[in-house]
Amino acid sequence: MRRFIPLFLLLAIAACASPRVETAPTAPVSPGTRPAPAPTPTPPAGPATAAALGAAPATFADIPGWATNDFAATLAAFRKSCRAVTRRTDVSGLTIAADWETACNLVPAAADPRAFFELNFTPVRVGTGAAFVTGYYEPEIAGSRTRGPGYLVPIYGVPEDLVRVDQPDPAKPGQMKKATGRIDETGAYQLYWTREDIDNGALFDRNLEIAWAADEVEFFFLQIQGSGRLRLPDGSVMRIGYAGQNGREYVGIGRLLRDRNLLAPGEASMQGIMRWLRANPDEGRKVMHENKSFIFFKELTGEGPLGALGTPVTPERSLAADPMFVPLGAPVWLATRYTDVDRGMKPFAALMVAQDTGGAIKGANRFDLFWGAGERARTIAGGLSSEGAAFILLPKAAAARLLRGAAT
Repeated sequence: MRRFIPLFLLLAIAACASPRVETAPTAPVSPGTRPAPAPTPTPPAGPATAAALGAAPATFADIPGWATNDFAATLAAFRKSCRAVTRRTDVSGLTIAADWETACNLVPAAADPRAFFELNFTPVRVGTGAAFVTGYYEPEIAGSRTRGPGYLVPIYGVPEDLVRVDQPDPAKPGQMKKATGRIDETGAYQLYWTREDIDNGALFDRNLEIAWAADEVEFFFLQIQGSGRLRLPDGSVMRIGYAGQNGREYVGIGRLLRDRNLLAPGEASMQGIMRWLRANPDEGRKVMHENKSFIFFKELTGEGPLGALGTPVTPERSLAADPMFVPLGAPVWLATRYTDVDRGMKPFAALMVAQDTGGAIKGANRFDLFWGAGERARTIAGGLSSEGAAFILLPKAAAARLLRGAAT
């Protein structure tokens, strides 16, 4: 779904995830990404994958609150990932595609969802299992399929001149890396237009608009989330999802505003940032332009939004994780706390499914929890920045292989 940035991380993160394809990106993707006054977590130095870090088998008795989970909801979410997990390479080193086939083949006949997970999986802790959790959501803003009074902010599809090409890697002299940009009239590679360039008309009159938004601030935040809904004038909904990015660097404007002492105490949240931008439209537009990253969209049909596996994500059952430490498609028991709309702090514990990624979701036990759409989801996701605990459920074959490796 998202090449997003968790809301809380609007304050600080440096970059969205890069597109996964070699030409103008069109594959649906997520994480991630959201504001709160806590410091940005940084991935710990050390092993780069779960297999290198180490994963210790546990038991279901080790998981506090295990019996209280809605296993049917988790099974429904897990089922959506089966086609993908049996065909992809797990870069975490914990599983292979064949490990998932037994469980996925048994899903249609699973009469007891809890027994299904207990019979086919083994819980493990990656590292200590101590987690850090943020949240994301699917925003809904006012929009129109056509330009007209009140709908003047263009929502662009992928430009035909957006390309991924090999370019010299400045960090590794003599080596090349894929870079997103454009080929100019002379055939030379150029960085793609920045957010400011695009807002000032770099893509004007090229018939790239797939819709028009009513509010540039709301659309700015929808871009950060990476997908969302447009509430059309007739009351219907148009869903849009990530289709590409201009390859320019992401800059968290919350951090800029905070560093410049422009936010009042207690205003370092998505809502507080929005209030400042609207109260200072000219200066606010300049600040938004300091985030050079720009997201291109496509219309989505059917169930959604879509996560990094290309499957729909489910509110309070899907999460984004770092695929170097969590096999995408794996069930994950996550326990944390969140602030509800009544501002009360509440516990959260559920068996989730890792179905998404995000540019800021890096490191072991770093998770971004999907809350769905609507004001409640927006409020909770915008304020979620909590510690927690996590267990990853591995297919029995993968866990047995892990245990044999630990014994040698």
